[in-house]
Amino acid sequence: MLETTIAGSLPKPFWLAETEKLWPEWRFQGEALEEAKRDAALVWLKEQESAGIDIVTDGEQFRQHFVHGFLEHIDGIDFAHKRRIGIRDNRYEANCPTVAGPIRRRRSVHGEEARFTRAHTRRKLKFTIPGPMTIVDTLADAYYNDRPRLAHAFARLINEEAKELEAIGVDVLQLDEPAFNAYPEETLEWGIAALERATDGLKIKTAVHICYGYGIKENIEWKRTLGREWRQYERFFPALAKSRIDQVSLECAGSRVPLPLLALLAGKDVMVGVIDVATDKIERPEEVCQTIKRALEFVPLARILPCTNCGMAPLARSTARAKLKALAAGAALARAELGGGVRRRRSETDPK
Repeated sequence: MLETTIAGSLPKPFWLAETEKLWPEWRFQGEALEEAKRDAALVWLKEQESAGIDIVTDGEQFRQHFVHGFLEHIDGIDFAHKRRIGIRDNRYEANCPTVAGPIRRRRSVHGEEARFTRAHTRRKLKFTIPGPMTIVDTLADAYYNDRPRLAHAFARLINEEAKELEAIGVDVLQLDEPAFNAYPEETLEWGIAALERATDGLKIKTAVHICYGYGIKENIEWKRTLGREWRQYERFFPALAKSRIDQVSLECAGSRVPLPLLALLAGKDVMVGVIDVATDKIERPEEVCQTIKRALEFVPLARILPCTNCGMAPLARSTARAKLKALAAGAALARAELGGGVRRRRSETDPK
């Protein structure tokens, strides 16, 4: 009950990359870089386990950015000729690689990372991959010139990758789709269809993470323009409820999302964002517990997974560590108050 997890990224340690940046520069190259990535993943696995997180991730330590990390191993993507374009409906600009030809996977993208992470934890393991619409929105397309067609092409590649991750032993595959909130009509027209194509045939749990973005200046300023209530979810939650996706992640802490919208996800597990990643303030366990209780008015207890609102890559490492502890402590408090307090067996906490 109330299994805790995180939405995705965790801060890069200072010895791996620049800190508190969304697109940090690596400190090393070659095998030294790969070793540093593995070390960072091990550190964050231990941090999550020590904090009491139930479903852990590699913290996206192997990737410079959550989208571009996937694209680096895709033929047809030209990183040598990046273009600065507006993304997320021109909310902010980024230097993005170009689609220069037909796309295909030249090899497994994240297989070795997943094997490494799987070998070093006994906890349930979640792996995150950018969703088709968000990938398309983070590229300069000079070949397909058709967003839905390019999204479905990426959905096919994601599906190939996802089936390999399932075979490795990943328990949950999460596709990150912050673009859904930027393009609600396109989400209904082709975004959810591409998402389902990407997860076709999987037997493991599938999830989609939809939020209002990292806690960066551009996103914070955009949210100030959205009015007293943020109702973007309302447009496409009913369609998601009818989809094959098992879990939906959204932000609730520090947001203006009307919680009654959670009822639109009937039949889905809901990763309730109880940790605000847009502030350095550390939540008290009581605050986390209260957010969980508020969500309970609209989602059955058995379907709630307390989570972070979004990834924490731009935060200070100490802040992210404290927020992990607050997440786990708040969920434990909620379990105790709701009569479901359980003590984990030692075999579930010890790393392999």
